[in-house]
Amino acid sequence: MRRMGLKALAGSLDSPVRWVAVSELADPTPYLEGSELLLTTGMRLEDDHAGYVARLVARGVAGLGFAVGLSHDAVPPALVAEAAAAGLPLLEVPREVPFIAITKTVSELLAAEQYEEITGAFAAQGRLTRAALRPEGTHAVIDRLAKEVDGWAVLLDESGQVRHATAGARVQAVTGELARLRGDARSPASLALSGPDSHMIVQPLGGGTRPRGFFAVGARRPFSPVAHTVVNAAGSLLTLALEQGGAQREAERRVRSAVLALLLAGAGERARSALEPLGVRLPEEPVVVLAARPDVLEALEPRVFTAEPAGLEIGAVPGYAVALVAEETLREALALLDGPSGVSGPVAYEGLGGGLDQARRALQAAGDGPTRFTDLAGQGLLALVEPSAARAFATALLAPLTAYGSRADLVESLRAYLACNGHWDAAAQRLGVHRHTLRYRMRRVTELLGRDLDDPGVRAELWLALEASR
Repeated sequence: MRRMGLKALAGSLDSPVRWVAVSELADPTPYLEGSELLLTTGMRLEDDHAGYVARLVARGVAGLGFAVGLSHDAVPPALVAEAAAAGLPLLEVPREVPFIAITKTVSELLAAEQYEEITGAFAAQGRLTRAALRPEGTHAVIDRLAKEVDGWAVLLDESGQVRHATAGARVQAVTGELARLRGDARSPASLALSGPDSHMIVQPLGGGTRPRGFFAVGARRPFSPVAHTVVNAAGSLLTLALEQGGAQREAERRVRSAVLALLLAGAGERARSALEPLGVRLPEEPVVVLAARPDVLEALEPRVFTAEPAGLEIGAVPGYAVALVAEETLREALALLDGPSGVSGPVAYEGLGGGLDQARRALQAAGDGPTRFTDLAGQGLLALVEPSAARAFATALLAPLTAYGSRADLVESLRAYLACNGHWDAAAQRLGVHRHTLRYRMRRVTELLGRDLDDPGVRAELWLALEASR
């Protein structure tokens, strides 16, 4: 403004000027928004200089320009005193300077400022893009973002665990806000928090309904429109990196499933060759097979060989994944799992199919944590058989007995006979009947089943069916 010959009489015009307004009203504030440079000739200005200045200050006017040479030869001293006392910048506008010239100058300065902001935003986006192309990818974007806003930034996974943070990052505040958001079903997808000397933005990452992660950025000063543009650009680059990483992970998982099929087919060398581009190595024999839901085994994926065996001819259950772990690192691997899992005994690669079957069966019997297949042996033969298959077997085998009118005592008589290992007197005493009655019943069982009760194999099948039918 000095180049136009404007003279500062009170204060200095340091606050941002967003527009220029001209008014001769004694109270122009109803027509102002704040941050304007108000121009007046003072033709309707009365002696209430204090009230006039107070109203302008309350409205947030950036400054007052008073034109001299028209209604006033000089700016009234009382107005200068009130403006100085209230902290309102007051400028004297010479007669030869038209108001329109001031308006044009401010408009040009605002346009230049906006152009500088836009070019600055484009430059920042370019720097973020170059950071995203670096080997460290998302970490480099977080580091660059912190520099662009002159603050800090942090990257978190979908569970809220910190993946990367710059110096000074307020990690606890971010994780606390994420925990609060998860507990509020009506919470917004992103949030902005402001304090006296701290401002923070938290945004989710990912294009679906479920976030793939989060990032937060903070600074001491409020975020300008340019800073918001830079933050949004960083969010787009981080989301793109996560989505690309997810597609790559899915492709790698398909390769590992194919490698597992090769191992089961006995093509060990071909399997190892297929894994070389992924930088994954198979553990040395003997190996232990872990079976769990895919989300449970994700914690092991970066460390060991994992794959989904669905569709392979090993009796695998779709929706489960397996990991191959060296026997000496089994305890370390189990410590990383959070959920039910099945653990096979040590097997060689030529017996991998049996190991997968052991792990699957152990998983079916698992509770909240890991269950070893070797522990099932102490729980009886039925622990090694799928419950639904065992019940179907029992129903089919014992059907002739259960369908024999209302004579359900044939089933209980057979149970007592097998429990006493075929000793007539002991079995009859258990049932409370004469041994001749029991002999008659067993002859009837033999006829209905068409089986020889003296055959140990038949006895074993019948006992298994009786136990499964309980």
